[in-house]
Parts: sequence; C-alpha cells; structure tokens
Amino acid sequence: MARKRANGEGTIRKRADGSWEARYCADGKRHSVYGRTQAEVRKKLTEVSVTIDHGDFREDSGLTLGQWLTMWHRDYLGNVKLGTADTYEMQIRVHIIPALGDVKLSALRTPMIQRLYNKKREEGLSPKSIKNIHGCLHKALDVAVRIGYLSKNPSDNCILPRIEQAEIHPLDTPELSKLLAFLKGHEHEALIVTAIFTGLRSGELLGLTWDSVDFENGLIRVTKQLAQPRKKGEVFRFATPKNSKPRTIAPAPTVFQVLKKHKEEQEAQRKALGPAWNDGGFPNLVFTHPDGSHLSQPTAWKILHKILVAAGIDAHRFHDLRQTYVVSSIMAGGDVKTIQQNAGHYSSAFTLDRYAHVTATMQKESANRMEKFIAGL
Repeated sequence: MARKRANGEGTIRKRADGSWEARYCADGKRHSVYGRTQAEVRKKLTEVSVTIDHGDFREDSGLTLGQWLTMWHRDYLGNVKLGTADTYEMQIRVHIIPALGDVKLSALRTPMIQRLYNKKREEGLSPKSIKNIHGCLHKALDVAVRIGYLSKNPSDNCILPRIEQAEIHPLDTPELSKLLAFLKGHEHEALIVTAIFTGLRSGELLGLTWDSVDFENGLIRVTKQLAQPRKKGEVFRFATPKNSKPRTIAPAPTVFQVLKKHKEEQEAQRKALGPAWNDGGFPNLVFTHPDGSHLSQPTAWKILHKILVAAGIDAHRFHDLRQTYVVSSIMAGGDVKTIQQNAGHYSSAFTLDRYAHVTATMQKESANRMEKFIAGL
C-alpha cells in the first residue's frame, strides 16, 4: 500500500510545455508551484516546506497586491473617517499600485516594500509622506494576516526614513501686537483673532457654527470641521475633527467680544441681502463670504497673507496662528494639559515635545527668578 505523503513533501516533474511543476500536500489538499527551471521549482518547494514546518502555511489567495488593496479599501474601512479613506485611496492609487500592484500577495516580501520606500525618498517624497504610505500598506496587510491570506506582515521590518521635527514659526510678541492693532475694525478681525486665541485648526475654524458658540458660559464646542474636496467630483462637507475627538474650550473674553460684534454685523448683512444670502447648504456658519457662502482654506490663507502684507509683518502660514496660540498660552503660564486639550493634540507629551524650546526657556527664566530670590535672602 502506497504511503500517504506528509505535509510539505512533494514531487517535481517537467511539463509538456517545458516548464517545471512541484506538487505537494498541505492541510489535506494538493497544491502546485511552477517555474521555468527545475532549480527554481525546487527552491519554491523548499520555501513552502519551511512554512509548513513552522505552521505558517497559508493557501494562496490568488490575489495580487493591487486586487487585495482594492478589496481592503472597499470592504474593511467601515470605521474609518471618509477623509482618511480618501487619503488611503490616493496612496494606493498613486504610490503603491504602480510599483507593486501586479505582485502576487503571497509573493510580497519585505525587500520589495523597502525598495518602494527608498525609491520614493529618492524621488523627493518627504519622510512623513513615506510614513503615511507605510501606514496605509501596513494596515491593509495586517488585515490580510488576520483573515488568513498571509502568515505574517511583510512590511513589519521595513526601515522608514527619520522624520525631523519641523520648526515652528509663531508670531513673536511685537508681531502679534502689531497685527492686533492693525485688525481693529477690519472686516476679518473676528476670523484672525479667533484663530490666534483659540488654536482651532483652519478646518475647525471654517466649520464653526453659531450654535457651538456659548456666549453665556464663555465656551466654544469644537465638534466638526469643514472638509475640503480631495479629488474631482467631491464637494465640501462637515467631518469630525482631527483625531475624531470633539472638545470644548474656554477662550479669553476678548474672543467673545469680537465674535459678538461679528455676529451682529453678519446678521445685518444677512437682512440686507435677503434672498440673495446664500449659505450653500452650510447654514449658521460663523465665518463666511459677504454673500453667506462658506470660506475655503486657500481663501483663509489669502486673507491672512493680504493682512500681513498690509500690516508690514513678515509672511506666516495660517497654521502659524495655531502655533502662536500654543506658545502664547505656555508663556502666559497655562498648564500643559489644558493647552493640549484646547489645541486638540492627542497627548500632553506631544505638546511638550513639539514646544520643548518654549518650556525650556520658561524653566530657565524661572531658575533665574529663583536665583534672584535666593540672592535677596
């Protein structure tokens, strides 16, 4: 009686077309691998035998990486924000599929992925962008492992380029004083002052609605952002804030004084325009064009640029206003946990790390004050 083959044992034969085939058994089923030479097939059979011996064997899904990524993006992102899913789609379409889309999922190896990352860096992509591509691919391959398409994630051991901490560029005290003086009575005073003294991200600022502004209790609820279209055919929409965490902040009274005046002016404008007031499907926005339509982030950036030029202040990004808020809060003696919560950072450690030079300066100043105190004893 013929002996039943054990898992991993196989036979090699030459096919009629000149190629070679190795047949083997795994999990009670017969499988085959193919190659152009006997040596190639023998190597593949050895590799399969090793995975079987280690308990890592997975039946080939037959999918290419491109097919799996399409399936993953379509079927496994139900709990992911729409904006994040859009970002993943772009990374898959632009960066991953052109390079690795035709590779069989079962044949994907760490060196292949590493070469992709290295090439992207050589093409000038930033370390942060490469990290984002890796994050997308790693998540997709993790799911492939969980459902049995892969025995392990081949991107686990890739080495990513070091991300250097970007410098921050807040307005310094003279610039801030000059800007606030220039803004008095300006049509965009409320927009810029609110940005500086709340630390809201630009999308959160432009998505702020009056029902989220509590004048009586001095609170602002940050529950959404106005998300920009990312590709053709998309439209503006409300989305959850970054990190998906709504928060409530308590800005300085100055912010509410400016917002109250702005609301009165906006109401007068709305009444004057009557039916011509066009909110474009985004009613109750705090910051709008004169006709009631929403602002876009590029428009907000242009507004700031024009104001800085007119005020004689060096160029700053709109995001620098947010950094100005954090630095001003630290210099004013605010505790880091409160500043972190107001800014919507994911942790106090991030706030401390990002603004370490500010806290270090304050520590030095505190030490100098203590030294003067000691000298006076």
